[in-house]
Amino acid sequence: MDKKEEAETEILVTPVEEEKIAEVSKKSFASEKWVPKTGMGKKVKDGRIASIDEIIDSGERILEPEIVDALLDNLSAELMMIGQAKGKFGGGQRRVFKQTQKKTKEGNKPSFSTCVVVGNKNGFVGIGYGKSRETVPAREKAIRNAKLKVIKIRRGCGSWQCGCKEPHSIPFKVVGKCGSVKLMLMPAPKGTGLVVQGECQKILEIAGIRDVWSKTIGQTRTTNNLIKACESALSKLVSTKLPEKYVESLGAVEGHRAVA
Repeated sequence: MDKKEEAETEILVTPVEEEKIAEVSKKSFASEKWVPKTGMGKKVKDGRIASIDEIIDSGERILEPEIVDALLDNLSAELMMIGQAKGKFGGGQRRVFKQTQKKTKEGNKPSFSTCVVVGNKNGFVGIGYGKSRETVPAREKAIRNAKLKVIKIRRGCGSWQCGCKEPHSIPFKVVGKCGSVKLMLMPAPKGTGLVVQGECQKILEIAGIRDVWSKTIGQTRTTNNLIKACESALSKLVSTKLPEKYVESLGAVEGHRAVA
């Protein structure tokens, strides 16, 4: 295939289209139009389940994204910069869609993948990936998958320099790993901010964490692995077993109990 044919088959997202897609606005959820398909969804619509904590603490899987829309208030979503436009010597601008192409007899078949983080900035966060032949379906898939993977994290004040017992940071040090990337999140005192890579800042901000220190090892330029390492670290905030009195001394969020 010559250069002219490759240029005709190449599909890029224009800056105007990318700007419109990057604005992931919260759609108003109409519970009247929602027809649940699962038993959990029917319980949520009937009012028998009034809090998402009941679902997460029971360990049941969320199979309908409308459940999260109905139970979580102030839900927001943000696209992650996992792609890169073609530039001279690999210096293209970062973009929200990662484009790949499959070589076939008919020509190049492009596809777009994206990553979305959703949360309520109060201890609940979910990360999802989506892939499609077009940009908008890929974004919708990512948002839907992120809502299905919502988790509850434990927040607190684990820094010996602060000790305010307010849920502005994390209660203890956690480490997440994906591929060669290893990310360590450490508690920080008030006013420190999010000292971590830009895409991980978006995740922690939507999760409701305002102060944290970090340390990374490995090929951190691989953004997908870095995001997955951050997700793994946040999941350990809840899976780690701690005494109840220790959690209270760290100033954990009310209702986020330790695993006995």
